[in-house]
This record gives sequence, structure tokens and C-alpha cells, in this order.
Amino acid sequence: MGLRIVVIGANAAGGKAASKAKRYNPEAEVILIDKGKFISYAECGIPYYVAGYPSESERLMSTSSGVIRDVNYFKAKGIRARINSEAVEIDRNRKCIDVIDTETAEKSVIPYDKLIIATGSSPSIPKVENINLKNILTVKTIEDAILLKQRALTGNHACIVGGGLIGFEMADALKSRGMSVTVVEMREQLLYGFLDPDMALLLKEHLEQQGVTIMTGSKITGFKGDSSVKEVVVNDKEIPVDLVVLGVGIRPNIELARKAGLEIGVTGAIAVDSGQCTSDPDIFACGDCCETTNLVTGKKTYIPLGTTANKQGRVTGINAAGGYATFPGIVGTGIVKVLDFNIGRTGLTETDAKANGFDIETIINKAYDKPSYFPGAKQITLKLIAEKGTGRILGLQGLGEGGVDKRIDIAATAITFGATAENLSELDLAYAPPYSTVMDSLIVAANAIKNRLIQT
Repeated sequence: MGLRIVVIGANAAGGKAASKAKRYNPEAEVILIDKGKFISYAECGIPYYVAGYPSESERLMSTSSGVIRDVNYFKAKGIRARINSEAVEIDRNRKCIDVIDTETAEKSVIPYDKLIIATGSSPSIPKVENINLKNILTVKTIEDAILLKQRALTGNHACIVGGGLIGFEMADALKSRGMSVTVVEMREQLLYGFLDPDMALLLKEHLEQQGVTIMTGSKITGFKGDSSVKEVVVNDKEIPVDLVVLGVGIRPNIELARKAGLEIGVTGAIAVDSGQCTSDPDIFACGDCCETTNLVTGKKTYIPLGTTANKQGRVTGINAAGGYATFPGIVGTGIVKVLDFNIGRTGLTETDAKANGFDIETIINKAYDKPSYFPGAKQITLKLIAEKGTGRILGLQGLGEGGVDKRIDIAATAITFGATAENLSELDLAYAPPYSTVMDSLIVAANAIKNRLIQT
């Protein structure tokens, strides 16, 4: 009897883990189970589907060549995929999983030699009055995507609860559909934890100029309506709405692991080592359900992103199939588009750096992403953070209409390899007027912070 690998969860991390395990060890039997009807879909693409690209929901579940990633897709890879199959308990002593068919309620047991938990995450739901009214939606599933698009095409007023990444992606999508958008954030700043307050203020001012209503330091206490939501109650004020999008964050799906007695980490997600192995040597975890390591601080962190899920899935598949691979961690890189603004960060914010005991210097630089005389030149604002004494680059934030992504990716590379401000200022970056200024804005920022570090 060959090695049997069972994967619980068939989206980004789970699908990647199952596929990689089968490629690494073709003789292994790989079983992929998921409680949903749709599997291996692009959850990150939901806001863009709502905006109209792609126009069909099937594209969210398709490969670049147009093949739907369904049961038959995985069958062609030699993987047995089971949809509508919810894992309800892991018996570590017997090495098996109790499964219930979500349509028929039929029970079954699946033995395993190696188990991969890729149960993902779930949207956080605020505990407020009338939260179950129709048209109060989350952004997680294909079903969510279809409903969100329907309401965007027929409604006029939308309220986004939560000023985080997913909230702003949906604000962008709904505004592009002609809806008026109000963003309600309980904290005093937008994109808390992603941007520092000074950069978040620039974003807030710009969005308000673009017609988005921003309510920071505001708390939703309930919703009103008969069967569908008609009003949002914010600070005792009633705001008329046709659609509410909940974007207050997500939580890792750890119930199955916790019930099985696996170690839960300090972040509240499943604890894993660099090989994605849990506290049980025969059980691995990857994706949004588990924590990882911050390469700047060396501490455990929980930043659920599709990029991380796919990379962890690859490592997990190799190790479950008998190989050896490691996932060292992340530097916390992310980016989001909101109307005509691009907002990104990598590494630590100033707030993070101080909280972790770093003695730092910062610089904010506003410049064009290409020569101002060149058509399409746009401004971007960069905030660079470096450690005093060593000059090590700790983080970068950027926002503006111009090419933020390029600068964030350069900084992410520099931070990963421990580069200093001196190193960053000396990078041999590509230059031509269609692409950048002769001294790129990131190099200008690196020179500015280097000068400050010398003075201190």
C-alpha cells in the first residue's frame, strides 16, 4: 500500500499542496476534500469580478488557458477530489478523518498516512443587531461574489464596514459601478496596521476628494430593515443603504486542529515549523489557517495572503510526500488599488518598528514615478524606515497614482536580504523616461534617509 496523503481544504494552499505532493511523489494516493461546492477559485479576484472584470464568475475558477479547476481537473492530475465533504473530526490515534456530506448528511471515514490542514479563514462577523438581514454580505465565496455583483448592478448606496484591504477593494469595485460608498472604520485611521497614521491621513483626504464618505472612529451598532437591510446605525445616526459589505477582518479556521489537540500559536493560528509541520509529525498545515515568521522581527505573525498560501502549499506538498523543503517566512508585503490610488507596504511600519524596540529613522519623499515631462507621469509618496546604527532598511510604505508596486517590490527584496540604506541607494535600477526618473524616487528616499542616519 502506497503513501496516502489527505488534504483538508481545496483552495489556494490546499490545491497547491495536493498538486505538488502528487508531482513530487506520483506513487502517492492524494485525496483532496472540501466542504464547498466550488474549489480552487481566485478569492482575491472577487472584488474585480464585481467591478466587471472578469465578466463571468467561471473565470475565477479557471486556469489561464480557460480550464475549470473542478473535480475533473484534479482527477486528470491523479488526485481524488471530493466536494461538499466537510471534515468534522481528526482522530490522530487512528489516523483518520470523520467526514460528512453537506448535501446528503452521509458520514464516512478517510484514513491517512500524512494529513494536510488547509482550512483557510472565515470573515469576522460583528455581533450587532439584525446582522442576518439580506444584502449584508461578506467577500469570501463564489456565492458571495455573485450576490455582490447583483446588488452592485441594482443598488445605489453601499456601506463598507471596516477600512482594511478587502473593504477598500470592494469600495473601489462598487464605486466603479456607480454606487455611492461610505466606509465605516472603528479605529481612528484607515488601513490600521498596514499604514502609519500619517500615510493613512493622506489616503483619507484623497478618497474624500474623490467622493467617498469616510467615517473613522465610528462604530456600527446595528442594522435596520424588514427582510433586507435598509439602514446602517452608526454613532446613533441612521444611514440609508442598499448593500452592506463586511470587511472587518478574518479569523483562521482552527477549530478542527484545536479539537484534535494540535498546538495553536501565539497569533491564534495553527503553530507550524519552517517545514509547515504542526505539533504532530504526520500533520501539516498551510495557508490562512496557520501562522508564519516575520523575517524582520523573527517573531511569529499572522498575515493571510494568497501569495503566502501558495508558497506554503508548495512546501507542504513536498514534505508530506516525503521530501524536504522550508518556508522561511515573510516580510509583510501587500498592495491594494483604491480608485486612482495605489497603496502598498512591505516590512515594518514606523509603529511596528517602535513596538518591536527598534531605534529608527524615517523619511517621507514625494516625487514623480517617471519624468514630469513624460506622458502619464504620476506622483507617489514613499515613507522609508531604517534602523539607526546599522542602517538596515526595515520598511517602506507608498501611495499615489503612480507606480507604487515597483518600489514596494524592490524594497521587499532589499529587506528580505538585509540591505542597508547604503545598499539601496546604490542599486543599479533600470532607467528610461517611460519607466522611471533618472534617480528613482526610492533611491532618492534612500539617499535622504542615509543622510539623516549619518547626522545621528
